[in-house]
Amino acid sequence: MPSLGYAYDGLGSVANGRSVAAIVSVMNEETNIVNVLEQLNRLPLDELIVIVNNSQDGTFEKVKMHSDALIVHYTDPLGHDVGRVVGAELSNSDILLFVDGDFVVQAEDLIPFIHDIDRGADVALNNITPFLPRFSLWDSDTVMKKFLNTSLKRSDLNANSLTAVPHAISRKALQQISCSMLQIPPKAQAAAILSGLRIKSSASINVISGNKNRKQNQRVDNPISRLIIGDHIEALQHALQAKGKRILFPDIIRKREFLKGG
Repeated sequence: MPSLGYAYDGLGSVANGRSVAAIVSVMNEETNIVNVLEQLNRLPLDELIVIVNNSQDGTFEKVKMHSDALIVHYTDPLGHDVGRVVGAELSNSDILLFVDGDFVVQAEDLIPFIHDIDRGADVALNNITPFLPRFSLWDSDTVMKKFLNTSLKRSDLNANSLTAVPHAISRKALQQISCSMLQIPPKAQAAAILSGLRIKSSASINVISGNKNRKQNQRVDNPISRLIIGDHIEALQHALQAKGKRILFPDIIRKREFLKGG
C-alpha cells in the first residue's frame, strides 16, 4: 500500500513494513482539527480516515483543506465510538491508530502506540495511571474501568481502557473480535482479553483533565459518565455469558455439588 507521502520531520518509519492507518472521529471541532491533522501529517501513514459527524461548523471544510484524508461525512450524530467502527471497517491497514479531533497529541507521543503493535501487541492502551489521584478520589467511571480489568484478571492494566484515546489495535485483533465490537469499547476490551490477545499499556497521554472540561462531563452524574458505566456493565455481561458466573475465577473451596437435590 503506498504511503500518503506526508512530511514527517524525520520521524522515520514507525512500523517495519506494516501499513498504518490513523482514524479520527470528529464533530464541531473547527478550532482544533487543523492542529490535530498537522501532527498526524508528520507521521508516515498509509491511510488517514476522518469521520465527520453532525458538524454544524467548518470542521468538514477544514479537513478537506488540510489533509488528503478519506473523509466520511454524516449529517447525523454518530458518537465517537460508532465513528471509530466506520473508520476501522474502511481501513485496510495492519495497524490502526485511533485519535479524537478535540485535542492535539504530538506525533512523537503517538509513535509508541504504533511501535507496540508492530512489536507484537494486539491492543495498545493509553496509560492514564500516572494522572490518576489516590483511589479514594476516583470517580465512578474510573472505578468501573479498574473493576472490569480486575474481573478479567488483568489488574495490571489498572484503569486503562479502550474508552480512552489515543490507542492502537492490530488487524489481527479486529478480525478476531470484529470491528463492530468497537462501538462498545469496554466490551471490545473484554472480548480481546478473553480471546487471549496481547494487551499492553503504552504511552501516557493526559486526556483526563481535558475530558473533565467538556460540558457534558462536568457533574458527578452526567450523560458521559452514565454511558461509560453502562458500557462496562455490558462488557461484564459479555464476560459472564462467555465464561460463566465467576468469569475467570475458580470456585475452589465451596463444594456446591453436595447441595444438589438437597
